[in-house]
Amino acid sequence: MTCKITMSESRAIHFLDQPIEVLFDSPPAREKTPDCPNGFIWEGKTYRVIEMLSSWSDFKRRGKMARNMQPAHAEVASTRGSLNVGRFFFRVRVDAGQTFDLYYDRAMKNLDNRKGQWFVYRELSA
Repeated sequence: MTCKITMSESRAIHFLDQPIEVLFDSPPAREKTPDCPNGFIWEGKTYRVIEMLSSWSDFKRRGKMARNMQPAHAEVASTRGSLNVGRFFFRVRVDAGQTFDLYYDRAMKNLDNRKGQWFVYRELSA
């Protein structure tokens, strides 16, 4: 699902951009194209997602990655992603009553850890 979010709908009250551990009731079918998690652990506290408010993706190539592809291929990649490029965002309400934007970054950390990483991006006002 692709969704455009305007800042008038809700306002960021804390920019966090910190790594989290996500919880799934059943593992996603495709790890690099995940669904919204059922919860997450951040700074030692567990948050359960009670509602996904919206989701969107960003497949923009940045830095060196923006220059290493033929224009026609880059256009296709901008709509569906390419190897290790892209982020999947989820706006969620948690059991504590807070609203957060989470994202999964598909970029691999290094050759030994090729999986992407999850982050809590920001906390939003109600």
